[in-house]
Amino acid sequence: MSKRSTHHHATEPKPSLYEEITTHIVADLEAGIFPWARPWGTGGGNQVFALPRNAATGKAYSGINVLILWGRLFECSFASSRWLTFRQASNLGGTVRKGEHGVTVCYADRFVPKSEQGDASSAKQGQPEADGAAVPFLRRYTVFNVDQCDNLPDHCLVEAPALPEREIVPQAEALAAATRADIRIGGAKAFYSASEDTVRIPPQPAFFEQINYYRTLFHELGHWTGHPSRLNRDQLGTFGSKRYANEELLAELTGAFVCAALSIKPTVRHADYLGSWLNVLREDSRAIFRAASKASKAADFLLAFGADGASFATLTGAERGS
Repeated sequence: MSKRSTHHHATEPKPSLYEEITTHIVADLEAGIFPWARPWGTGGGNQVFALPRNAATGKAYSGINVLILWGRLFECSFASSRWLTFRQASNLGGTVRKGEHGVTVCYADRFVPKSEQGDASSAKQGQPEADGAAVPFLRRYTVFNVDQCDNLPDHCLVEAPALPEREIVPQAEALAAATRADIRIGGAKAFYSASEDTVRIPPQPAFFEQINYYRTLFHELGHWTGHPSRLNRDQLGTFGSKRYANEELLAELTGAFVCAALSIKPTVRHADYLGSWLNVLREDSRAIFRAASKASKAADFLLAFGADGASFATLTGAERGS
């Protein structure tokens, strides 16, 4: 290789975190692997499926971090869904075992460049800054699964036991009823009608497994959250359009997040949209970040109807601007 080509290669820009994560997810999808619906028994039979949580704070991760950590969970066959930073492990009296590799997660936020900020007098008076001037950014940090650590206190290692289906179904039914959504049972198709603000779903006996009724219902309720009177999302896309693909991806993730919170193992409800999802992700490295962030908000909205007010509490704050 010539000096010129070597220099050119050395100065190629490093992929952004958006690009790195999206490239990984696209590769998985191309291989038929969905980050939110993997084989579930990979932890030697001891794996308890749940939303990933920080072992030190107990708070759940949200947005893109859920997909990142679920992916690593199954890739490495960890039995626990709890994670923490090297410093958190040390502060708890534990250690990360030598040679273990962490996984990069991120915190999304916005900042306003000095050139766009108002004068000092405006800032002192507490006048809000213009949203248009804010620049989104991602901050990386590394976390380790508790299975990669030694000497952590017992409370960091305890997982809630998996609920039997006979207990999951009443909880799922109660949550769906608490939303007071107009859910109409009957027919042979499941869909959300934005014009009528109604959810249509076949009766439970039409499903091969009863739990699939709830997996499908929470997907459709994911769409329901986007109504102007709720989270007010753009739902005007026609079948086959990018808008439509984005909304379907968001509902798919919302259903997965809600199911996970209810101890229901998510499955792929609309694999036939895979091609359109891939097109969206290949064209825009930030699309999966936006979809996952909005899906966490939608899941949070639905779970807030629950008796315990369960919601997605982020590790370091809401994923704004992703």
